[in-house]
Amino acid sequence: MILSASRRTDIPNYYSEWFFNRIMDGYVYVRNPMNIHKISKIDLSTDVVDCIVFWTKNPEPMLKKLDQLEKYKYYFQFTLTGYGKDIEPGLPHKRDNMISIFQQLSTMIGKEKVIWRYDPIIITDRYTMDYHIKAFREIASKLKGYCSRVIISFVDSYAKIRRSMNEINAVDLSQDEMRSMAKILASIANENGLQIESCAEKVDLTDCGIKHGSCIDKDLIESIIGSDIKAKKDKNQREECGCIESIDIGAYNTCLNGCKYCYANESKERVRTNTALYDMHSPLLCSAITEEDRVNERDVKSNLLSRREKDYTKRSIGIQ
Repeated sequence: MILSASRRTDIPNYYSEWFFNRIMDGYVYVRNPMNIHKISKIDLSTDVVDCIVFWTKNPEPMLKKLDQLEKYKYYFQFTLTGYGKDIEPGLPHKRDNMISIFQQLSTMIGKEKVIWRYDPIIITDRYTMDYHIKAFREIASKLKGYCSRVIISFVDSYAKIRRSMNEINAVDLSQDEMRSMAKILASIANENGLQIESCAEKVDLTDCGIKHGSCIDKDLIESIIGSDIKAKKDKNQREECGCIESIDIGAYNTCLNGCKYCYANESKERVRTNTALYDMHSPLLCSAITEEDRVNERDVKSNLLSRREKDYTKRSIGIQ
């Protein structure tokens, strides 16, 4: 099982104590977003968790406790952009704080396990194409030697974020504009020793030097864990998404970063209501079990290939 922590909220930033308690207890409860009274109990033992993928804009609260994950394999998707507090109000200053935190994390766990995300790219009167190119160049130069991969994406105008995008006068880029910008970003990445990939982009940027990437990446996971895995494309993600299947343990409407482009929060009021229920010792994140809820143990298992499966795979591709 690949554990995602989390596409739905910033667990490392706000709920790291809860997460480490879940690891200690060996299980977690997760509500089904489509049926809130259906709760899954998920085993978090190393027997079934092959790799953990953390998604965050600030992992600092986790750094002093990473030794508690010594039995687990994991990596971080670390979003670091050039936006100010008008777009990302809940985050510390990038130059003064976040770049050094990225460097610290990389030094602790290795640069291959910290993926830099410069996304989503939003174009406004303030955040012009030139602004993004300048910000990307500055951050890339500071992260040189501290990571080996960067993922970019251009903002998609989901219905959930259309109002906030209108509030900041965001404009849509044409494909030609995207490609022009992508070529420059690819050149900057190359200058700084970074492999650059796109995240779930409909436009093909391969001839710009940017291949379609996978955030929950089979090849990267196999490299980190040192073993082959069985993996299928995650059918719950968009068609353009290349991620493999994972189980997400986060909860929507709980992220306090407050980013304008966030698709995981419906409103500030909903976030305030949910976060008021936060209990670091609860098996559920920002929620309490009610009489209407039903808890079922989810059947989870390791994706590692057995010796027989490895031998079959080798024979099928002609490896002796």
